[in-house]
Amino acid sequence: MALREREAILQLIETLSGRYLKGKVQAVRLSVIGLLAGGHLLLEDIPGLGKTTLALALARSLGLTFGRIQCTSDLLPSDITGLSILHRESNRFEFMPGPVFNNVLLVDEINRAMPRTQSALLEAMEEMRVTVEGVTYPLPEPFLVIATQNPVEQVGTYPLPESQLDRFLICTGVGYPPEAVEKAIIEGGSIRDEILRIEPVLTLDQLRTARRSVREDVYLGAKLVDYIYSLVAASRQHPLVTSGISTRGAINLADTARAAAFLAGRDYVIPEDVQGVAGAVGAHRLILRPEQESVGKREVLQSIVKSLPVPLV
Repeated sequence: MALREREAILQLIETLSGRYLKGKVQAVRLSVIGLLAGGHLLLEDIPGLGKTTLALALARSLGLTFGRIQCTSDLLPSDITGLSILHRESNRFEFMPGPVFNNVLLVDEINRAMPRTQSALLEAMEEMRVTVEGVTYPLPEPFLVIATQNPVEQVGTYPLPESQLDRFLICTGVGYPPEAVEKAIIEGGSIRDEILRIEPVLTLDQLRTARRSVREDVYLGAKLVDYIYSLVAASRQHPLVTSGISTRGAINLADTARAAAFLAGRDYVIPEDVQGVAGAVGAHRLILRPEQESVGKREVLQSIVKSLPVPLV
């Protein structure tokens, strides 16, 4: 295992959650797990709780390029991917890359964009490339989308289609910090300028080494494969659910469990790794029956996890 890289990543999590995102340990940890597993992150919460700060601090700490899209109702797909512009001097079209051509892309308030514009992200998130006017352009590696989403009850929001929700590896909230922490934040004021001065604690090569170690060095045994399959199968058969976790979701659950095991210093996955990420990876993929929409998806998934026998490994 990449032990040196793991120690640096643990230090990164401790620094971000202790200094820049106080009280947000779980959100920071899940963001790093998503990056290690090669997936994308959806943060669901009301404005003003630190979602943008999390994305910017993570990019700065890793020395990655950062791009931002502020979604509005008039945002066009070309505002994300870029477009070709005619230069009069040469009488030739030149492609001008959009903000999607960054390592970390913050898509702020994604559900304020129209569905057509939301769909423009699908190819980038799934294929690591974009196609503009018939020409395909590769995206940088690593590539992480951190999208923020306001509650759908707010004015001017469009629900994300299920096909796009399924592209997000992890969906989580940020939440309010504890009372003492929030008082300290109020007293200290904004730290945006301080975040812009964060020095990288991990090189790009180290990050790639850690990601490769998660894929190649962390063992997922047959019993754990059976356990993950039992979980997704149970989600499809639950009486409150019309559509359960997809095969892509099952793969994502295995990938994030490997990343969780890596952070724990193990080269093998245990049931607790799966249980620890199941809610963040699987809940947003469930489609509940219309008459049951008042029930929380995460609660439904946690009830499924609790009902399954835990394998001995």
